[in-house]
Amino acid sequence: MITLSHYIVLGAILFCIAVAGVFINRKNVIVLLMAIELMLLAVNTNFVAFSRFFGDVQGQVFVFFILTVAAAESAIGLAILVLLFRNRSTINVAEIDSMKG
Repeated sequence: MITLSHYIVLGAILFCIAVAGVFINRKNVIVLLMAIELMLLAVNTNFVAFSRFFGDVQGQVFVFFILTVAAAESAIGLAILVLLFRNRSTINVAEIDSMKG
């Protein structure tokens, strides 16, 4: 039987993998965005687990709102990356840290 602690451990493992992805890979912006999204999904897993444990649907409804905002965030982030790649021909973080103006 899967208990609440199993879901919490799964969320913690996913969150730690995402934090490691952020700290290990600081060059590729796409991988950084994916790691941040993985962090958000780990938190959502814990929201759903606690919602199920307490028998309340408010946590699950909150997750739907979070996923909606995350989808919009990802779409805007990828659009910015496409525009950045067209202008600079790279998505390396070290090369795009300076802005004109």
